[in-house]
Amino acid sequence: MIIFEILWVALDAIVANKLRSLLTMLGVVIGIAAVITMVALGEGAQRSVEARLKTLGANVLTVRPGQSFAGGLGRGQAALTAEDAEALREAPQYIQAVSPELEGRVQIENGASNANMSIVGVWPTYFSVNNYQLSDGRLFTEAEERGRRRIAVLGALVGSQLGGVSSESLVGKTIRIGGVPFEVIGVLTEKGSQGFSNPDESLYIPLATAQFRVMGSDRVRSIAVQATSEDTMDDAMVEIDQVLRRQHRLRPGQDADFNIRDQASLLSTVQETTQTFTLLLAGIAAISLLVGGIGIMNIMLVSVTERTREIGLRKALGARPNDIMLQFLIESLVLCLVGGGLGLLLGLGGSYALQQLAGWQTAVAPESVVLAFVFSGGVGVFFGIWPARRAASLTPIESLRYE
Repeated sequence: MIIFEILWVALDAIVANKLRSLLTMLGVVIGIAAVITMVALGEGAQRSVEARLKTLGANVLTVRPGQSFAGGLGRGQAALTAEDAEALREAPQYIQAVSPELEGRVQIENGASNANMSIVGVWPTYFSVNNYQLSDGRLFTEAEERGRRRIAVLGALVGSQLGGVSSESLVGKTIRIGGVPFEVIGVLTEKGSQGFSNPDESLYIPLATAQFRVMGSDRVRSIAVQATSEDTMDDAMVEIDQVLRRQHRLRPGQDADFNIRDQASLLSTVQETTQTFTLLLAGIAAISLLVGGIGIMNIMLVSVTERTREIGLRKALGARPNDIMLQFLIESLVLCLVGGGLGLLLGLGGSYALQQLAGWQTAVAPESVVLAFVFSGGVGVFFGIWPARRAASLTPIESLRYE
């Protein structure tokens, strides 16, 4: 039997039992669809982390208060102040910019509309350190920060929570923050959610104004420090440690009462965790594909039994064992490849539906598509060999006698 004839016979056998062939492919369809969807979710999460890293800046360090110790005993949460930030920018070597940050939730009023929102007191350098872009208006200056001016810069989505208006329409108008009137001078471009916080739903005011007119605290929540480059990150961390130890009067060898965190390292850890979960989910989904392969092997064994007389007749007419084996391998391979194609379409549709309906970020990598076809073909060959070998081993006389 020539190859084209073998192929035609195999396809004819599949078409002759449409319902059985469809049910046989169902396991492969579900398996491939699950793998594609899970990998798309993982790929989307990884790309989201990479995009967030670019928006944060890879050379940004964050200093936060740590545990304060005295006589070997913890005395509670230590404090960071604006004076610590001033000390960091007095004579910098590896530090490019510094901005302390104080955050709290305050009632915001815009006419008859009001909402409890996040207020962030910062220095003007905060916007460049964290890679914020201006959409409308302007940012406040150092002089306005020192003068405790009552001015505010809005996140891109603040207006939607204050009467359902655009944030740009509030520029030049007066809103009330904790009962205190503030003039809106600018609006930032949309940046996107960052874990548990969303900068697009925050208002930014001068740090001194936040400390003494709104929140009544001279402490800061954290200090953002921008190194001169990614290559000087370690040197900048050493410089920060030396300056703050001197500022807090810590003796050599004494535990620091502050923490220095590298945002790039943190996001890298999140990315590795996401990749691990992606592989775990894809592995679980691949189990259903293997179950589908077992189902194909089972059906092919049944098919060999049902077509024993046909196999004997073909051998009696001159078909070689390799021809019979190739015929059943092609049937198994076609079932898996067609099932893989349908599963791919279902997986693409599922990932798109998750993105549109659930708001999850998904991304289908070309490598996952190729891998799905290769894997489904491998399943077809692997689980088709045994039925094919069994069909090829039948003798013509025994096959023709089979009832």
